[in-house]
Amino acid sequence: MTSSDQHPVLVYLHGFNSSPRSQKVSELRALLPGIAPHIELVVPELGFDPELALQRAIAAVESAGDRPVGLVGSSMGGFYASVLSAKYGLKAALINPAAWPYRLLQSHLGPQHNPYTGEDYDLTPAHMATLEAMEPGGAVRAENLFILVQTEDETLDYREILAKHPGARTWIQPGGDHRFQQFDRVVPAILAFLFPGSFR
Repeated sequence: MTSSDQHPVLVYLHGFNSSPRSQKVSELRALLPGIAPHIELVVPELGFDPELALQRAIAAVESAGDRPVGLVGSSMGGFYASVLSAKYGLKAALINPAAWPYRLLQSHLGPQHNPYTGEDYDLTPAHMATLEAMEPGGAVRAENLFILVQTEDETLDYREILAKHPGARTWIQPGGDHRFQQFDRVVPAILAFLFPGSFR
């Protein structure tokens, strides 16, 4: 049992053109009080600029102080979660994550619109260079990763992330889509991986 000042912190990193108002975040907010009320959910608004996004993610992790921290990252947020896992040695659950976003998003350069925030912006080659410079490569410890993918993801090839992080724990579900259908069903497994000493 953790003391009140040591309650774990779950940092959720959303995906590209998403926000803290995404459906998976809403599901987490609804689920946690019932299954793990002692876990604090922190969801920073990352924005589109990779440098600022990483700074905001780092601030969310460091604001936890010495409390246990676990990461969940979806799509682009999965890439950021892998960067933070390498930097801090944290466990991270990656949901349909982007293995190499700086390659994936090459075809999306130019005007973009975030439907959650209403923000219009330009995605540029400089953003891709910033993402590539963040690449943690082999600095990520496979035992700190739990990769959850659905095979019918229309945005990403799920096999790429499995090849990038061999030896990581995996949850490979046939079918589904990029949003990750029935996300609520995997939340207990994610929490048990991230916080084995404080979640049953």
